[in-house]
Amino acid sequence: MSAPLIVVSGPSGVGKSTVVAEALRMNPDIWLSVSATTRPPRPGEVEGEDYFFCDDEAFAAMREAGELLEWAQFAGNSYGTPAGPVAASRAAGRPVLLEIEVQGARQVRGAVPDATLVFLAPPSEAVLRERLIRRATEDPAALERRLSAAHEELQAAGEFDHVLVNADVSQCAHALLDSAGLTARD
Repeated sequence: MSAPLIVVSGPSGVGKSTVVAEALRMNPDIWLSVSATTRPPRPGEVEGEDYFFCDDEAFAAMREAGELLEWAQFAGNSYGTPAGPVAASRAAGRPVLLEIEVQGARQVRGAVPDATLVFLAPPSEAVLRERLIRRATEDPAALERRLSAAHEELQAAGEFDHVLVNADVSQCAHALLDSAGLTARD
């Protein structure tokens, strides 16, 4: 039996990265998959740690070769999970965590039926809007696209095995580990 595959998804600005970082701190045995993306790096992001940054042509080649477990387009960019490292980590007995968009989570559900899908929700849409504005990483048009997509993504919460409201990062990270049958070591 393979190690657990945990998929964390939710709208932009809900705090996926923050909750995932806390869960990894609590249980360092979990391997976080690094996604490929066509979007440009944000300030401070590191190639191979935050994402594998590539152009549209390279991403399409990976997709066509069947090298992606899942892929999705979001806010004008492509994102995908390289399949090989995920399979290798699970086969070696190491739990794997994917932090991906809702479209990708749906694909993982079909490809890996034993995956645990966890949806992170904001305390409210107003809180989500404020988080995105405070992040200040997009121009106003991109921000509005993200907010529109977030509204639609919130409707998908019922498709997931677990829905966690991210009102407190530590509590949410503990609940994330619990949902996958993993324990915190802090």
